[in-house]
Amino acid sequence: MTKHKGQLLNQLYVLRAQKRWSQRDVAEKVGVSRQTIISIEANKYNPSLILAFKLAQLFEVDIVDIFKYEEEEA
Repeated sequence: MTKHKGQLLNQLYVLRAQKRWSQRDVAEKVGVSRQTIISIEANKYNPSLILAFKLAQLFEVDIVDIFKYEEEEA
């Protein structure tokens, strides 16, 4: 049986830059810490599904326009 390993990638930095919002701005708008936004952008933290939807609503895009899961064979 082949094991699969993947990672969740995101476009949060790009969307944030387009709006000219700081990490603190985004954090305050969705109710999390700035460190959470930093960690998501660095692909070191996967947000909860609720947070992912809040971010999509904030940027007025579909969730798949922010987050993409890439699977790679181990």
